[in-house]
Amino acid sequence: MASVKAPSDLLRRLRARFDETGYTIDGVRERLGDVAAGALAREELVPALRATKDLDPLAALIRLWWLGVPVSTAAADLPLSELVQCGLLVKVGDAVQASVHLQPWETGGYVVSDRKVRPGDPAVRRDHVVGAGGASANLAQLVTRQPVERALDLGTGCGVQVLHLADRAGHIVATDVNRRALDLAQLSWGLSGIEGVDVRRGSMFDPVEDERFDLIVSNPPFVISPHARLTYREAGYQADDFCRELVRLAPTHLNPGGHCQLLANWLHVKGEDWQDRLGGWLAETGCDGWAVQRDAQDPAEYVELWLKDAAEQGTPAYRERYDEWLAWFEAQNVTGIGFGWITLHASGTLDPVVRVEELSQQVELPVGAYLADILDSITTAHRLTDDDLLATALHLSKGVLEERIGLPGAEDPTHIILRQTRGLRRTTTVGTVEAALAGVCDGQLPLAPLLAAIGDILGEQHLSPTPLRPLIAEGYFHT
Repeated sequence: MASVKAPSDLLRRLRARFDETGYTIDGVRERLGDVAAGALAREELVPALRATKDLDPLAALIRLWWLGVPVSTAAADLPLSELVQCGLLVKVGDAVQASVHLQPWETGGYVVSDRKVRPGDPAVRRDHVVGAGGASANLAQLVTRQPVERALDLGTGCGVQVLHLADRAGHIVATDVNRRALDLAQLSWGLSGIEGVDVRRGSMFDPVEDERFDLIVSNPPFVISPHARLTYREAGYQADDFCRELVRLAPTHLNPGGHCQLLANWLHVKGEDWQDRLGGWLAETGCDGWAVQRDAQDPAEYVELWLKDAAEQGTPAYRERYDEWLAWFEAQNVTGIGFGWITLHASGTLDPVVRVEELSQQVELPVGAYLADILDSITTAHRLTDDDLLATALHLSKGVLEERIGLPGAEDPTHIILRQTRGLRRTTTVGTVEAALAGVCDGQLPLAPLLAAIGDILGEQHLSPTPLRPLIAEGYFHT
């Protein structure tokens, strides 16, 4: 299919029809019902097809644009000839079928991409434009909510991150190496009422050369594979070098105080700590850095995921590609592949702080709403000297609970746990001193007299503030 473009007037009329009919996130969920909506989230169409068989106006839109099935011209109450002429629809006998996937998005806008690939469909074309999904939503939840003057969406794809940035960025540059992605992204923005996006084609940071930004976001082609077969997911670099290069180059395009936030994959290699590998990437930047592994898969799981993503399960090439991919990982001593977030902050410090951690639990969303607090906690714990810390009046953070675990009837617990019910929802086991401080740190007294009082009770003198550093870094206490 050739790239599709549509005049702005047609997009405005199409959006008006969506609004009138209720083709929105809430409207679709209500029309389908819980069972069909849940199945659709798992890419199972049958319940949704059953729920829309009456072909009322909203059902017709759901079938046409989201489910991708033909709809009779009589049921499709749309400017059909114009939509066919510009390539958004194709004629199929006495019906029409969408040539794109067009879905409402959580921002209130719309996302246009290539039609979803399902088992039995033709092979994915190299310049396939994938739609918005879990990774897109994941990045959008991570990105800082602070208003910025200049933002860069690197590898915009179908343009979904711009929908989230539009209300808090003065000027947005969106790039992609894929011409079709830029065309479909502009349809997404046109339908969503977003104007003025500076669109540029090119790889990595080539389209922006010496320009700098207050915010860089990227859901890049991070998939690690032996061949770059699909533009939307593979960049053609060796192993995980693409993500490393993206991290390395980003600081040269950040204004002072700016942030770069992206999703990435990285290798777990036999004999090497993955945190050291990832920490090395961040240490090269000169920025404060925070990296989080949200998931890790063994090589077989990873290969299965991405072969399924391209609907290659059940095809003649499936076993051959599966075997080749696994052999490639084996040759590099790969034991796993990590997925997660990377945030860089151009703080301007001569003593940058890097933190790499694993968070598998559910966290409070959006993370971007409290990102500044996370970064501040990490840097404060690192930069305060012991004397500074002793002179600081600490607060126990909101939502921190204490749990004591022990045998029934025992005088003392075997474990004391601090649990966050807000933010990143971490848990940690602490000692008696830290637990006592959690009960008295209310910002009224410096740490020194509090430690002295606790020491008197415990019969210990000169208690060190050092054990509090990780608790400050992880947000249990704040200054």
